[in-house]
Amino acid sequence: MSRLGVLDVGSNTVNLVVAEAASGLPLPVHTWERRPRLAHRLPADGTIGPAALDRMVAAVGEAVAESHRAGVNRMFAYTTAVVRDAPNRDAVLAAVQERTGVRLGTLTGIEDARLTFLAARRWLGWQAGPMLMVDIGGGCLEVAFGRDRLPESAMSLPLGAGRLTREFLADGDPPSPRAVRRLRRHVREQFAEVAARTSWEAPRTSVAASKTFQQLARLAGAAPLRQGPFVPRELRATALRPWIKRLAAMPSPKRSRLPGVSPHRARQILAGAIVAYEVMRRLSVESLIICPWGLREGILLRELEARQTPLVNAAWVPWN
Repeated sequence: MSRLGVLDVGSNTVNLVVAEAASGLPLPVHTWERRPRLAHRLPADGTIGPAALDRMVAAVGEAVAESHRAGVNRMFAYTTAVVRDAPNRDAVLAAVQERTGVRLGTLTGIEDARLTFLAARRWLGWQAGPMLMVDIGGGCLEVAFGRDRLPESAMSLPLGAGRLTREFLADGDPPSPRAVRRLRRHVREQFAEVAARTSWEAPRTSVAASKTFQQLARLAGAAPLRQGPFVPRELRATALRPWIKRLAAMPSPKRSRLPGVSPHRARQILAGAIVAYEVMRRLSVESLIICPWGLREGILLRELEARQTPLVNAAWVPWN
């Protein structure tokens, strides 16, 4: 039986998801994760140093071995903005290939947005109508809008939670009030400038993907993830807003003890909350539905939908 694997090398984690090609759905039959924390202690310019590279190579090597054990026949391996935007990206990709045999691809931010939108569309279905999708990653913020399977418009901005934490909130733990004010002003200005140049139709459904949004929703009162993906969850702007002040006053160890906040994301959850709130405020979105599917599922869906079995005794033909 054919098995597809998606290997996702992100700013904090390396994830392997395996699905059956025959199923037609991106439902995992096997998952695996390691946390090399590539973005941990990166310099402000994002250069990946020897220690981070060694952790990355070790995790990718383990993932390759795991994919063989899981019976993967075809693999889609990629890395996100933490490597894509690094000044030494080419050297890092070459080193990973030389030491593991895996050549990691680099999706553009727009490709990321389009594939995540596809995953959200398939999860919510056509009843969602015109849909706005927002995704906060470690390096970038993606926003997409559309009525169809893929979005009509998509954007990617360097407003990821990890990137902003390194660039604006590195003066202490917790950061200084001045640093927090600078970050809020930066996000407001950056997003407002781009959003003003984009035509946004009022969506029927607004949806959020990514671990950052899942954790923010849990903070704001949504059901815990252990209850499963089919429990409805949402994030309301009014519930999120007071958490910005609370998170700004907490050191990372205290944040990591909050409901839903993982230790390796505790430092950057404040930047994620600021970005989420400013985007919702600027786009006049009162609440976001939390979608458990994201980029990895979008990649699988694109491959699975291209593999649909043709009808046996009927076909589309040219017609005048």
